[in-house]
Amino acid sequence: MKKINFIKPVLNFFFIGLLITTLSRFALFLVFKERVMQTPDYWMLFPIGLRMDIILLSYISFLPTLLLSVLPDNYLQKIKKFFSVYFIFFLFLLFFMELASYDFINEYDTRPNKLFIDYLIYPKEVVGTLIKSYMTSMVVSFLVLGLALYFAIKNAATWFYPKNMAYRTKLLLFPLAAFLLFFGARSSLVSKRPINASNAIFSTDQLTNTLGLNSLYTVGFALYSLKNEGNAAKMYGKMDAEEAIRRVKKYMDVPESNFTDANLPLMHLQKADTVLEKPYNIVVFLQESLGAEYVGCLGGLPLTPELDKLSKEGLLFTNMYCTGTRSVRGIEAVVTGFLPSPSESVVKLSNSQTGFYTLAENLREKGYQTSFIYGGMANFDNMAAFFNGNGFSKIIDEKDYDKSKAAFKGTWGYSDEDLVVKANEYFKSMGNKSFFSLMFSTSNHEPFEFPDGRIQLYDKKKNTVHNAMKYADFSIGKFFELAKKEAYFKNTIFLVIADHNTRTYGKNLVPINKFHIPALLIGPNVPKGKKYDKLCSQIDIAPTVLNFIGMDISDPMPGRNLMHLASNVPGRAIMQFHDNNAFRIENKVVVLQPNKEPLEFEMKNDTVLMPTKLDKEMAKDALAHVTTASYLYKERKYRMKNQK
Repeated sequence: MKKINFIKPVLNFFFIGLLITTLSRFALFLVFKERVMQTPDYWMLFPIGLRMDIILLSYISFLPTLLLSVLPDNYLQKIKKFFSVYFIFFLFLLFFMELASYDFINEYDTRPNKLFIDYLIYPKEVVGTLIKSYMTSMVVSFLVLGLALYFAIKNAATWFYPKNMAYRTKLLLFPLAAFLLFFGARSSLVSKRPINASNAIFSTDQLTNTLGLNSLYTVGFALYSLKNEGNAAKMYGKMDAEEAIRRVKKYMDVPESNFTDANLPLMHLQKADTVLEKPYNIVVFLQESLGAEYVGCLGGLPLTPELDKLSKEGLLFTNMYCTGTRSVRGIEAVVTGFLPSPSESVVKLSNSQTGFYTLAENLREKGYQTSFIYGGMANFDNMAAFFNGNGFSKIIDEKDYDKSKAAFKGTWGYSDEDLVVKANEYFKSMGNKSFFSLMFSTSNHEPFEFPDGRIQLYDKKKNTVHNAMKYADFSIGKFFELAKKEAYFKNTIFLVIADHNTRTYGKNLVPINKFHIPALLIGPNVPKGKKYDKLCSQIDIAPTVLNFIGMDISDPMPGRNLMHLASNVPGRAIMQFHDNNAFRIENKVVVLQPNKEPLEFEMKNDTVLMPTKLDKEMAKDALAHVTTASYLYKERKYRMKNQK
């Protein structure tokens, strides 16, 4: 053993690192045992986890192993503190990520990923949420981390300082150490590519798969995967762009003669049923996290009496599915009609910050006043930059409210009640001008803050998701109460729609039932008290809204005008869940996974996905939609007009 004494700091690092990840994995297994054990061969998460842990620790160990092997002892003693700082830093990071995993899994049903980094960009909102919702977890975690750091520093010299050894012996043993680390990092000698996160997939339960990883790896791999941003081929497989676009057009239900620009392959003319001298205004009221399971008129909990009443005044979409699990994904679908892709939403991607198609840009060119109205800070999730560059002439956010007149200001900004009052005043000021506006609520977001005395609480404890849902519904009712008193009401198409559900989780690769959301259209010429029951996607709502405004309009949106969709055409929905993409036609679902063959399922009771034989044409159609999204984004071909 003395011959490998020089590598002892690395061995100690490996031992402590594996102890942290293994104990954490076992603890998480015990917490989620009831769900995990429903997966056949669930025990595989432990050997898979050990393999993935060794990969991560091997990568981290390359640099110190090299230095320990090639530097003479006198130089090593001069930099001995470097090794203790290096190893303690990574162990601390590893331990911190594992401690953060439980709360993250409870919120997002997966280990920490790119979302973990995204939220660090907005410390004000995130720290406020953590303090109000996770104070106990934070205090316990920091105490444990502090204690661990104290013991690590106290024992740093024993554990991590270099040990003296004959220089020749070290050089002779270095090839063996390097080989073992290389083998550990690649986890194979025959594979052409290193092992990655997809190799941990052994079940159809997203959470169970991620328990076979560790959280430092999942965050690191998510950041590394940004290089594939907008490139579906590297994740799901290649398809010729022309074939992909042809397959997407097949689902658009648009006559070939209506496509108007060969350089913008999806640009087409959408003709109005009736052309009006003064087309109607559009107001989109985007609801934070309002899943169908909380909406009474959709068979959910009795939390939305106002929306339930309003559903009798308009057209209710009872089978609408959102495209993702983030607000920016909902904005992407509702405002741009863009297809969900495996990369980040276009709201945050660099190539789409200017010249990207939005309803606002389209209508602004038609003479509309365009606005975004929000109770929080519009720079959150890059919304302000995206909106400024893509057709929104005015942005009203937190800085534009008068706190002395406000009902309530919380962690995420002013309440929904303040939002609707502000919006109504602004719409009144438009006079006879045509306008398009996107309103975005905030109150139904953890830590679920809202003013007292507005609703009869559903839960005894005030700040819960159920009570926040009721308050959001109260604010919807107040908005329409105010709007109905104003002249603009009779000339406006109103859309109330959720961005996504409050918490998307389930034991399937894509928990499809958690993507079910409400959508309600109210306005002149909109059928009153009617329901649209066919399966549809959030990307279909923008073309459907344009159907009612009384104007012929050209747009590149691949969604369907549901008002013109023939009854014999099957419903379709597309959903992105982390790195998995679900393509649903009625009750058949194809799931695309990174670096895996597509899987097909048949839905049962809207919650269970039963494996079935793969329909290869449907799988190609699924791939076509993500390929088209990648192509249109990369080639900048999702625009109002061709820009050379």
